[in-house]
Amino acid sequence: MTAQIALITGANKGIGFETARLLGREGMTVLIGARSAGLGEEAAAALGGEGIDARFVHLDVTDPATIEAAAKRIESEHGRLDVLVNNAGIAPAAGWAAPSATSVETMREVYETNVFGVVAVTNAMLPLVRRSPAGRIVNVSSGLGSLAAMSDPSGEFFPMNTLAYPSSKTAVNALTVAYAKDLADTPIKVNAADPGYCATDMNGHAGSRTPVQGATEVFLLATLDDDGPTGAFQGGGEQPGRPLSW
Repeated sequence: MTAQIALITGANKGIGFETARLLGREGMTVLIGARSAGLGEEAAAALGGEGIDARFVHLDVTDPATIEAAAKRIESEHGRLDVLVNNAGIAPAAGWAAPSATSVETMREVYETNVFGVVAVTNAMLPLVRRSPAGRIVNVSSGLGSLAAMSDPSGEFFPMNTLAYPSSKTAVNALTVAYAKDLADTPIKVNAADPGYCATDMNGHAGSRTPVQGATEVFLLATLDDDGPTGAFQGGGEQPGRPLSW
């Protein structure tokens, strides 16, 4: 059998890059989805230097033309897609203001990438994932998307009360459940991963976990056995793969 094919969005750095590395080490062909050709090619070359079959695919999750072109290229070159990791996400500084100080424009900007981008890419790639004998879709979420965690006065996230990024990840969790239900009669599994608070460009490298640790949560869901869960939310850092509250 030919190598499995995995597409990771936003894979030129951080958790996306480390996810590509982990999947590549398993023998998968990893497609490095990135907006920047320069950064995407550089990431693919770096992984290639480690003996990983990594290839840059131009993909901006907010640009329908690049999504369509990427799907056509994958179909032409590989004929199917075994793993889709929806990793691309943003958290602009304006989005961390108090809810009452957050503009609609900021909400639209965050949702365009973090939520609508997931729907656009998933719908475009799903015909290819259906051709896989055991497709896996992983949506990179966050503990900040857990309504249970955010509303628990004794929890670590309770003091954080911002609107854009946390609510976008709550929406990603809802998308995960909806796609899992939609695909319940197929071999495809759809799950959400919480990488935990990782040191990445998104937070100025202030996170307490490494991108590799965060990518491990994604990797576990991307490589699930046939008896693994679907429609699940897991990760968070304390124990790899632990179930989380919605």
